[in-house]
Amino acid sequence: MTALVRIVLIDPSHPGNIGSVARAMKNMALSDLVLVRPRSFPHAEANALAAGADDILSGARVVATVAEAISDVAFVAGTTSRPRNYYWEFTTPRDVAGRIVGLPEEIRAALLFGSERYGLANEDLNHCNVLVRIPANPEYCSLNLAMSVQLLAYELFMSREQPQSRTQLELPLAPSGDVEHFYTHLHQVLNEIDFGDRTGHLMERLRRLFNRAQLDRNELNILRGILSAVQGRRGQSSQRRPPAERPPE
Repeated sequence: MTALVRIVLIDPSHPGNIGSVARAMKNMALSDLVLVRPRSFPHAEANALAAGADDILSGARVVATVAEAISDVAFVAGTTSRPRNYYWEFTTPRDVAGRIVGLPEEIRAALLFGSERYGLANEDLNHCNVLVRIPANPEYCSLNLAMSVQLLAYELFMSREQPQSRTQLELPLAPSGDVEHFYTHLHQVLNEIDFGDRTGHLMERLRRLFNRAQLDRNELNILRGILSAVQGRRGQSSQRRPPAERPPE
C-alpha cells in the first residue's frame, strides 16, 4: 500500500535534510521521493545523513514544478503550520494516514512538505485536497523537515498494519495533471462568459471546492463536457446573431 505514497519536498535548502528525510522514509517502508527545485542535490552531506538509505536518494527525481511532481497523483495532502482560520480542510497525521491507506491500491497519494524556512506557498496549497497540521506545543511548534516526514511516515506505517475499510470507487480518482487541465478549461470558460471575480480569489475558492470533492475520472469528464457545451452554445449564439447594420453614408 505505502509503495504508492510519494514524499514531495519543495525548495529544500539543506542537503542534509534531504538525506535525513530519505532515512526516515526507509525506516517506514517508503521509497518514492521527489524534490522540487532543491538548492544542492546530489550532495555528499545528503548521502552522509541518509545513513544507509542511499537507494532512496539515488531513486529520487528532481523536477522544476509542484505540478510536475504530482501529475500522476490523485490525492494530495500538504503539511502546514498555518492557522486553522484558513479556508482549507485541516486534519491530523493519523487521520490523513487512515484516509490514504483506505484508498484503492492503484491510487497514488502524495504528501507535500514546504521549504525549511517558509513552508508551503499559497500556490502549493492550491494543489492540495487537504492540509495536515502536526499537533505540537503551541508555544514551540517548530519541527524540522525530517521530523515532519518521520511523523507522517510513521502514521502511514501504523495505519497500514491495522485493518482498513476501503473506499469503493466507480472509477479511479482523476490524476492531478488531468485536474489541472480542468482548472485551465474552467478559467477559460469563466473569462469567455465574463463571470465577474470581485475578490480576485475566485479560482482559488473553486480549486478548494473541487479538491475537497476528489473527482474521479468520470466526474472530471462530465465537468469538462459541460464546459465544452457552454463554449459550443456561445459559438452557436454568436453565429445566429444578425450582422450589424451599416450606418447610412
